[in-house]
Amino acid sequence: MEEQAGIIRGHRDLEAWKVTMRLALNVYEATRQFPAEERFGLVSQMRRAAVSVPSNIAEGAGRDGCKEFAHFLGMARGSLSELETQSMLAHHLGFLRDPESISEQISRMFRLIGGLQNKLRNDRKQKA
Repeated sequence: MEEQAGIIRGHRDLEAWKVTMRLALNVYEATRQFPAEERFGLVSQMRRAAVSVPSNIAEGAGRDGCKEFAHFLGMARGSLSELETQSMLAHHLGFLRDPESISEQISRMFRLIGGLQNKLRNDRKQKA
C-alpha cells in the first residue's frame, strides 16, 4: 500500500480488497445454482452486495484522505452484513448448499476491514 502525504493508494495491494474480490467470485459461482425465479431476487441482491464490498474498498482507497477511506470501509462492512443476511436466507430456503464457506469469508473480511479501520484511526490520532 502506497502512502503519499497521508493519502492511501493502491487498493489492489490491500489484502482486504483481494479477499473480497474472491468472495464476490464465490458468490457469483454459488448463485449460479439458484432457481431461475430468484434471478431478480436473491441472486441479484447477493451479487450486488458482494460486488459492493471490494468496490467500496477501492473507492475509499482512491479518495482524498483517511477519513473518507474509513467512511467507505464502513459501507463495505454494511454490505458484508447484507450479504451475510442474504446468504443465511438462501441457505434456509435450500438454495445455498455450503453457507459456511461464504460465512467464513465474511467473518474474515470483518476482521480485515476492522484492522484497516483501526490503522486509519491510529494514523489520524498520530497526525493530530
